[in-house]
Order: sequence, then structure tokens, then C-alpha cells
Amino acid sequence: MSEVEAIPPEGGPGTGGLDAGPGRRAPERTCIVTRTAQAPEAMIRFVRGPDGRVVPDLRARLPGRGAWVSARRDVVATAVRKNLFSRAFKGPAPADPDLPDRIAVGLREDLRQAIALANKAGCLVAGFSKVEAAIGGQPRAVAVIHAAEASADGRRKIAAALYRRHGEAMSRIPIIDDLSEDELDMALGRDHVIHAALVAGAGAAGCLSRWRRLRSFEGAAAATGEPDPARIGGIDEASR
Repeated sequence: MSEVEAIPPEGGPGTGGLDAGPGRRAPERTCIVTRTAQAPEAMIRFVRGPDGRVVPDLRARLPGRGAWVSARRDVVATAVRKNLFSRAFKGPAPADPDLPDRIAVGLREDLRQAIALANKAGCLVAGFSKVEAAIGGQPRAVAVIHAAEASADGRRKIAAALYRRHGEAMSRIPIIDDLSEDELDMALGRDHVIHAALVAGAGAAGCLSRWRRLRSFEGAAAATGEPDPARIGGIDEASR
């Protein structure tokens, strides 16, 4: 029996951060970098590909034993720099230096797909006037989406609508501005999407979950679910 095969399967603190595969679930996993136990949703699973190199398994579905790392860019970078994947897998497991960048791309793609699914489920409206209407009435907006290129003027007008509807509580409304206009166009199957809103419905929860994971990976405060004091209604207060 190899050293990896001898590792207990449940992925707890004594397993070096490994699991036995996607069929074996545990309430928590141990990060191979920080050695802290967390829920799988707050982590990223990695497996060894056919060539032995480390592959991110963002949806935790790939076969084989997996190593878990906290879903933060800096933590993944530390795992790469210190060659901790080889230690976790008890054998050669080279990781490319651009692994954190590849994960960020994958998480952005996950968010784009989630927005597309929310749109198909009828949980998204696009266009400035429709966003304003959703903020003030029904269906109720649970998050606002801006293209990264959205103008400051458009953001301020929507922030004003949020304030009229929610007052100081507007800071609790997520502002998703991580994707470009091209990415939003692709997600919604239409051109020139600058402003959109998620409205209450089954499709909204998955979208917000994917967004928070991306924000968490990049170290953004809004990913915790707490309001980021520097971003009120999507406007960076430091830039005013």
C-alpha cells in the first residue's frame, strides 16, 4: 500500500488535508497551508492530473484523492511557493506558478455561468430603467450588477435609488461589479449590458454564492457577507 493510500479517508486534521474522493464527504476539510478546518464551501479542492500535475477542482467532482486549500489567492500562492501539494500528496505534485490566476479565471467563469442560469430562471433584469424599477418595487432586487466599465454617473444614480428604497441599509445590497461588459453580454445573450439586477428567486442564491466565492478568493471584504465600508452602493468612497 502506498503512503497516499494509507492516509485515512475522511479528510480530517490527521489526514494531511487529503480526502478519499468526491464520493466521500466530511463536514469540514483541513487546509494544507493554514492547517485550519473549514467547510468545503470555503475551500478549493485540488487533485493530481494524469501527468501528476496539480489541477484545481472548483466543483469538487473530479475523481481521485483531493487536497484542500482555503479559497484565498494568497493561500494558494503559498501552497505553490512552498511545494505543499507534493507534501500533501506524499509524492511529486508540481503546481504551475500561474495556478492562482487560473483559479481566478475559473471562478469568474463560474460567476458568468451562474448569472446566465439566473437569467434563464427569470431572476435577472437588465437595463437601467428595469434595475431602478426592481429596486423600488416587485420583483424585488436582491443584488445590483454593474459592468466593470459602468460609468460613475450610472453607478451613483442607481446608488441613489437604493438609498431611497433602503436608506442606510442599502449597504447590505450586494454590488456585483467583477465582470466586464463583454462577460455580461455573453452571460445574458445580448449586447451592451451595463446595469442589471438579481431579483428574488431560486436562481439568485447560487449566483450570489459564486460571487462571494470569487470575492473571497481575491480577498475582498464583501465576500464575508458584511458590508464593505469603502463600497457604498457600488461607489468607492475613496474616489469621491
